Amino acid sequence: QVQLVESGGGLVQTGGSLRLSCAASGTIFSPNNMAWYHQAPGKQRELVASIHSAGSTSYADSAKGRFIISRDSGKNTANLQMNDLKPEDTGVYFCSFYNWQQNYWGQGTQVTVSS
Repeated sequence: QVQLVESGGGLVQTGGSLRLSCAASGTIFSPNNMAWYHQAPGKQRELVASIHSAGSTSYADSAKGRFIISRDSGKNTANLQMNDLKPEDTGVYFCSFYNWQQNYWGQGTQVTVSS
């Protein structure tokens, strides 16, 4: 079992910044990936960014140039620095942990960007 605890959501104005964190604990196998997903109201969950335990990253087009995903492998924590936030970034952000035999989700954290 892997437990994911997310933090850092909140209310911010357009153009502002937020930093989300996701701490994984439990029985963790490496190599693995951690990722952040965004679910806007009434829409499907979409991948925002992912980071491998070796450090490689991937971003959705909407996140490139604005968001940065990082990871402290020693602590199995994934962070998402979100800059220049837009109203369309509003929604619930979910942390994901996965590898070839494990797949877990966090409970989600709300991000609201006011215009």
